[in-house]
Amino acid sequence: MSADLNSKLFSAADGLRSKMDASEYKDYLLGLIFYKYLSDKQLLEVVKLAGESIDTYDTQLKQTELYKNLLEDEYTRSDLIETLESTLNYMIEPPYLFNVLADQAKRNTFQLNDLRKAFSNLSNTYDQFIGLFDDVDLSSRKLGLDEQQQNVTISDVLIKLSEVDVMGHSGDVIGDAYEFLISQFASEAGKKAGEFYTPYEVSIMMAQIAAIDQEAKQLFTVYDPTMGSGSLMLNVRHYVNSGTKIKYNGQELNTTTFNLAKMNLILHGVEKEDMNLRNGDTLNVDWPTDEPYLFDAVLMNPPYSAKWSSDKSFLDDSRFNRYGRLAPKSRADFAFLLHGFYHLKDSGTMAIVLPHGVLFRGAAEGAIRQKMLEDGSIYAIIGMPANLFFGTSIPTTVIILKKNRTSRDVLFIDASKEFIKGRNQNKLSEENIEKIVETYKTREDVDKYAYLASFEEIKENDYNLNIPRYVDTFEEPDPIDIVELSQEIVSINKEIAQAEKEFLTMLDDLQVTEETKDLIEATKAVFSHE
Repeated sequence: MSADLNSKLFSAADGLRSKMDASEYKDYLLGLIFYKYLSDKQLLEVVKLAGESIDTYDTQLKQTELYKNLLEDEYTRSDLIETLESTLNYMIEPPYLFNVLADQAKRNTFQLNDLRKAFSNLSNTYDQFIGLFDDVDLSSRKLGLDEQQQNVTISDVLIKLSEVDVMGHSGDVIGDAYEFLISQFASEAGKKAGEFYTPYEVSIMMAQIAAIDQEAKQLFTVYDPTMGSGSLMLNVRHYVNSGTKIKYNGQELNTTTFNLAKMNLILHGVEKEDMNLRNGDTLNVDWPTDEPYLFDAVLMNPPYSAKWSSDKSFLDDSRFNRYGRLAPKSRADFAFLLHGFYHLKDSGTMAIVLPHGVLFRGAAEGAIRQKMLEDGSIYAIIGMPANLFFGTSIPTTVIILKKNRTSRDVLFIDASKEFIKGRNQNKLSEENIEKIVETYKTREDVDKYAYLASFEEIKENDYNLNIPRYVDTFEEPDPIDIVELSQEIVSINKEIAQAEKEFLTMLDDLQVTEETKDLIEATKAVFSHE
C-alpha cells in the first residue's frame, strides 16, 4: 500500500474535515470511494468483454467512449447489459460513471442530483446495494447552507478522488486502502471508532490462529456476530489455501456500520452468494437459525461490558441454557462469548477479544467460566498490550475456544509487554505476532511469556484465569555489590569535600562590601558545617 495513495485518499477529505467530525465525513469519503471502485471496475470489464486491448483503451475517456458506442449499437447493447449484470452483478449507465461526474466537477457543470440518481439507480435495481449509500447525505447542511455550496463541496471531493487509480495497483490494494481509511478515521473519531474497527495487527493474529489445521479445506465458513467493518472475517482469506472457497457470515446492530461491512466485502471481491449478512441485534434474537448455523471459525470483537436485557427467558435459549446462569445486565461479555461459541463447529476455532475482567470476575460470570473450564472449552488466553484499540487504553485479552477436547488444560500467553509504542496507539510488530502464533502452536511453557496450566491447577485457583497467576513476568533486580557501593559513596564524599573547599576559596577572593558581608559569612558557616 503506497504512501502516495494513502495521502491522496486522506487529502480528498480536506473539504469535509473542516465541516464535520470524522465519524461523519468517513461516510462520505468511503461511500464515494466505493462508488468509484464499482465504476472503474465496470469500465475495465467493458474493455475485456469487447475483446479490446487495455493498451489501446488506456484512459477512462477512451473506455467511456467505447462503452457508449457499444450501448448505442442495437446488436451489442442487450448482450453487453446482460453480460455485465451476470459477471459484476450490477451495471452503471454512462452518464453516472464516476469519471464522467468527476469531469463535470472539473468543468464546474456537476449537479448533485446526478450523483443522487447514480446512487438511487444502484440501490433500487440491485439488492446487494440497498441502503449502502444512505449515509452519503448529499442534502446535509453541513456540506453547505444551500445546494450551490453543497455542490462545491462534493465537487472538490470528486476531483481529488478522481486522481486515485483504484484499479491500477497489484494485489488487494483496494481492500487495503479501505482499511487504511477506516483506521485513519477511527483514530480521529476516538471512542466511536470502536464500533467498527479492529486494529489490523490484532485481526490478522486472530485470523491466523483460527485457520490453523483448517487451511486445506475446500469450503471454509467464518462467522462474526459483531462484525463491525468485517475485517476480522476478511483476513481469514490470507491463511487458507488459494483454492479454498470462503463463505462469510456476519451480523451487526448499527445500520451504518452494517453498510460499511457490506461495502468492505464487495471491495474485497466477495461474491454476492458468498456473503450472508444481517443487520440486527445479536443477543436478543439468535441468528442464524437455518442451516448452516455452525461455522469453521468464529471471530469476534464485541463492545466491551455492554448492557443487555439478561431476561430470565434466555435461560431456555439453546445458546445459554447449559450454563445455568446468564451474563449480568451491566456486562454482556459472556453473553457475546456464549453466542459465538454456540455457532462454532466441533472441529472449529473461536477467537474473541474481551476485557480482562471476564478472566476473574465472580458471581454469574464466575459460574459460566467454571462450567466452560470443566467442559474443556477454553483453549488459550492471550494477554494483549494496553492501548491497542481505538477508544480505549485498557489492555485486552484474546480468548481461544474449542469444542469436544480430550484435555482441559489452558495455555496462557502474556504478550502484554511486547509491542511497538506509538504516539496515539500501540501496535504489534510482525515479530510480536509471529511469536504469539508460534507459542500458541507449540503449546509449551516459555519463561516469563507462556505457561500451560492443568485443569487441576486452575481448579486450585478457584477457576480464576487472571494471567499473572500463571505467567510469572517478575524480573529480579540486579544484586547490589555492597563493597562497590561503599567505595562509590566514599569517592562521592571526597568529591563533595573538594568542591566545598574550592567554593570557600572563591568566597575568600570576593570583594566584601557592607551589603554582602553578612551573606558571605553565613554561606561560609554552612559549608564549614559550623
